Amino acid sequence: MNQTVYTLVSTRALTRDVFELTLSGDTSAITRPGQFVDLALDGLFLRRPISVCDWECGRLVLILRTVGEGTRALASAEPGARFDTLSGLGNGYDAATASGKTPVLIGGGVGVPPLYGLARRMAASGPAPAVALGFNTGGDVFYADEFRALGCEVLLSTVDGSAGDKGFVTDLVRKTDCDYAFCCGPEPMLKAVYALPQISDGQFSFEARMGCGFGACMGCSCKTKYGAKRICKDGPVLKKEEIVW
Repeated sequence: MNQTVYTLVSTRALTRDVFELTLSGDTSAITRPGQFVDLALDGLFLRRPISVCDWECGRLVLILRTVGEGTRALASAEPGARFDTLSGLGNGYDAATASGKTPVLIGGGVGVPPLYGLARRMAASGPAPAVALGFNTGGDVFYADEFRALGCEVLLSTVDGSAGDKGFVTDLVRKTDCDYAFCCGPEPMLKAVYALPQISDGQFSFEARMGCGFGACMGCSCKTKYGAKRICKDGPVLKKEEIVW
C-alpha cells in the first residue's frame, strides 16, 4: 500500500452513467490486475474504493458508475483535480495460476473494468483470452471494442437482447470449452458462474462495503472454507476452492 496523490487528466463518458477517468501519479504500488485504490473526497468522511481498470508507469485508468455522492463527485471533477489516494490495495488476480487450463474472463456491468488490465497482461505474455461480458441493455455496454483491440474473442450478452445474445453471461460461457474463470461482477453472477459444471476452478472478485480499505476495521470480513477473510485485504479476489456462499 502506498499513500499518494493522483491528478485527474481526463474524463470520458462510456455510457449515460459510466465514466472512464485517466489520472497521473505514482503507480508503483499496483502490482496485479484486480487491485483497487481508495480515494479521499472533500466533504466526505470515508474514502471511495474504485477497482483499477489499467495502469502503467505514472498513468492510472479507473472506470466507475455514478451511484452516489462520491462517484458523482469523481465523475464531475475537472482536469487538474487532485485526490489523496491509498494505492495498490487488495489481493489481485494471479494469471499464472490458470497455467495449463483454458481460461475465460467473465465480467458483469461495472465488474468489467479490472478484467481489462488482466486481459492486456495476459495478451502481452501469451494468447489473448476469451472474454464474456454481460449487461442489462445495449446502452450499458462498454469496453467491448477495447477488449477486441487486444485480440480477445469477445462474447457479449444483454438481458433484453438489444446487443449480443439475449440472456445472461453464464449462457455465453456454456457455449465455450473454457474450464477456468476469472470473474468480477455482482454476487448473483459470481454464484451462477461458480455453479457452472464446466468451470473446474477460478478466481472471483467480490464487492463489499469498506470502512478503511486496508484490513484494519474488519468491516468487510466474510466467511471462507479457511476461516474469516477481509475482502479489502485478503481479497477482493478469492479462489473458487475457498468460497462459501
